[in-house]
This record gives sequence, structure tokens and C-alpha cells, in this order.
Amino acid sequence: MAPSPTVTVARYSALAFGIIYGIVHQSTLQAKYDENKATKAQARRAHLIEEARAAYAKKKADEAAGITKKASTLVTDPESPDFDLEKLVNSWAEAKP
Repeated sequence: MAPSPTVTVARYSALAFGIIYGIVHQSTLQAKYDENKATKAQARRAHLIEEARAAYAKKKADEAAGITKKASTLVTDPESPDFDLEKLVNSWAEAKP
């Protein structure tokens, strides 16, 4: 037995309403997600900028105090492919007059 035209209209109306509701709900969720993602990215960039500013200020303070960064470029790990024993010994000789 075939459903009556009223039941068919009600079924298709419910189907159409459900599809429209799903599309609207998904777009709302996507907009919230995009906004949250943009906020987090902006906060991360701000944090990185603050870290860079602090590092730059420390570098300038060290340069003003006369501290050099020769030791930071020196590789002291003997397992590293950039390890140079001669440079290490020379740096120790310069440090202990």
C-alpha cells in the first residue's frame, strides 16, 4: 500500500529540513573552528615575537657587557661530525691563561 500524499510531503519536508539544518550547523561549527584556529595562531605568533625580543635584548646586553659568543659555535660533542679537537683545545688554552 502506497503512503498518502500528505505523508509523502511530510517525509520530504522533514528530509529537506534536516539537510538544511545540517548545512547551517556544519557551517556554524566550521566558523567557530576557524576563529579558534586563527586566535591560536595569532597567540603563537605573539609568543614567538616576545621570545625573539627577549633573545635579542639578551644578545644586545651581552654584547654591551663584552661577552662574546665564541664558545657557542664550538662543538664539544665528540660524536658530532662537526667536532674539531684542535678548536676545542685552543678554546681551552685561551680560556685558561
